Amino acid sequence: MSSEVDLRSQRAVMSQREETEDIKSHEGNSKWLNAYYDPMASLYTLSQCMTLSDINADGDSKLVIADLGTGTAQMKLKVYKGTSLMSENTLIDLPTGVVTFYMDITEPRTPAIAVASGPYMYIYKNLKPYFKFTLPSMEINPVESDLWNQVRDDKIDVMVLREMLDGMRAEGTNLTVRSLKFCQLAQEDLELFANIHKHSPLKRQTVITCLNTMKKSMADDDAISCLVLGTESQQVYILDPEAFTVLTTMTLPSVPVFLSVSGLYDVEFRLVVACRNGNIYTLRRGAKTAKNCIELNSQPVGLERMGKNIVVGCMDETLQCYTSKGKKLWCVKLPGSVTTMEVVDNKSKGFRAVLVALSNCEVHMYKDKYLVNSIKTQDIVTGLKYGRFGREDGTLIMTTKGGGLIVKILKRTAQFEEKDPSAGPPAAQNIKLNVPKKTKLFVDQTMRERENAVTMHRMFQHDLYRLRLNTARSYVKALENSLNPISTNPAEPLKLSAQVQGIGPSFKLTVNLQNTSLNNPSMNLLITFQYDDKLYAVQKTHISVPMLVPGLNYAYETFVECLSDKGISDTIKVFILKQGRSVPIITAVIAMPVSETMVVV
Repeated sequence: MSSEVDLRSQRAVMSQREETEDIKSHEGNSKWLNAYYDPMASLYTLSQCMTLSDINADGDSKLVIADLGTGTAQMKLKVYKGTSLMSENTLIDLPTGVVTFYMDITEPRTPAIAVASGPYMYIYKNLKPYFKFTLPSMEINPVESDLWNQVRDDKIDVMVLREMLDGMRAEGTNLTVRSLKFCQLAQEDLELFANIHKHSPLKRQTVITCLNTMKKSMADDDAISCLVLGTESQQVYILDPEAFTVLTTMTLPSVPVFLSVSGLYDVEFRLVVACRNGNIYTLRRGAKTAKNCIELNSQPVGLERMGKNIVVGCMDETLQCYTSKGKKLWCVKLPGSVTTMEVVDNKSKGFRAVLVALSNCEVHMYKDKYLVNSIKTQDIVTGLKYGRFGREDGTLIMTTKGGGLIVKILKRTAQFEEKDPSAGPPAAQNIKLNVPKKTKLFVDQTMRERENAVTMHRMFQHDLYRLRLNTARSYVKALENSLNPISTNPAEPLKLSAQVQGIGPSFKLTVNLQNTSLNNPSMNLLITFQYDDKLYAVQKTHISVPMLVPGLNYAYETFVECLSDKGISDTIKVFILKQGRSVPIITAVIAMPVSETMVVV
């Protein structure tokens, strides 16, 4: 019996090793370093409940996770430094989002942690509870309130109360949580529940469904930010970061589930909200209700902003892209269902892409509509977060469905190529060209070319030969007169360049001279100028050049005075002469600018 157990365990270990080797040999995984993998981390969370931030202001970014636990118990706020658990705080209710934000300008600049849980927003400062914000109470239906008052005064029994509440719920009336729980109880538990709660005041509160941050007045990384909340009551609240009061309230046609924020609250901002009715709405500064609407084919499971475009993953296994005005740009069919999404922003390389986790244990990276990378994982990924972790910028944190934690680091040598996986001609080939209509002039010109084709070809050949001849003559003349800025003499390999500075009438003329040989110095050189003495006056008409060391650049300066007040200019030739030679080694022709003072006069 023991031998059979040992054989089974050996097979399980061998199969696990083979699976690990397959994942390591996956082509897309070669661009990432496997920093850490713990399949027994017991982290059950989503992308909305993960963030990376330097919460201690020591340059070491920490991983902040709101652990969902079992869904009813063991909900905790965990902070990881590297791969070790640094801090842990118990949460009362199920968390729906975690963000870090700067709420003041005190030094050191340590961000606060905001955890959305039920109708409350818990604020942690220095990993300690700091403030609890409660969503504004909602209006209670007067009929419901009157029914509970009659139960309190023993005017009606619990069966009549249940019947009345069931009728109101069937009509679509929004009831309080107490009434909804009362309607779900068994008949024998109604009396006890009513006796416990009938003397308590009736409250109707909503819960937070999504959470994000918005810079208040400056776009700096450590600028003060406002909190943006989406609630079950189809409203979006923007909170003040210091007093935690509601600055703005906006209403949506449906319950928001994903929030994307851009802009500044004090200047101009835009909120892109994906709602539970399968539509995407846009909210702007000063607007109380949503205007633009994008209707999706199925429910959204992820929403990210890429510049001015909106990328959304849907339940029909597609990744779609829309403009801010609602125009559909492209749609990609995915090999599995989308579980979560995240933006990769590599600022050092200027690279932005979207990570899409799929139900087939893969994470795909899309640059526009092109698949540029694919990561194979050991389990289905439910949480993604990319950013600075520790002191490494390109870190990807992944949590799996089984509670595992995966940490990967993007290689600095990684290159992502945009390839179209679909076979066939490129999409640009299907675009029709806007060909203009044929005009009478075009038809006449075509007829003339057909009738005189031979003559036109001969004239073209004749002009081409003349052009080549003139080019050759000019080249030979330049060689004979040393008009090139680079010396063609192998005994004196020099390079000359000149520049003019100033607006006139005084100009500064700088001559740069360089010996381009490997080990032979240049000696006995002289710089002189040729110019119209009626138009210009040069301070130094000749400059003695010392020995030129190979590879170094030498600059020689002189001042040129424009003598004319007619607003005209001419050229100045710079000659590099060698002692004992009558022909210059190299020559530069400088086109002098017009003196701007003369132009104004």
